[in-house]
Amino acid sequence: MSKPTSIKTSEEVRDRLRVLAAERGTTITELLEELATRELTAAERDQRAAEAARELGVEYTERVQQAGQDAWAKIRAHQGGAAA
Repeated sequence: MSKPTSIKTSEEVRDRLRVLAAERGTTITELLEELATRELTAAERDQRAAEAARELGVEYTERVQQAGQDAWAKIRAHQGGAAA
């Protein structure tokens, strides 16, 4: 088991995490672990995009990469999320 640590956040965020964890029948720690492992880093997203392009027979150029990033930014904007 890893060594426990603390994360500083606002009371509002802490309370929201507590509600989200309770709704899922888990703890805040387990919720944070799930979120941290589920989300990809920029390098992981780029690697997966390159792999997908390869599978589609598309050369993964900077132009293709930028087009993909632009498309995801538009999708997030329409979902009400932050644009990249």
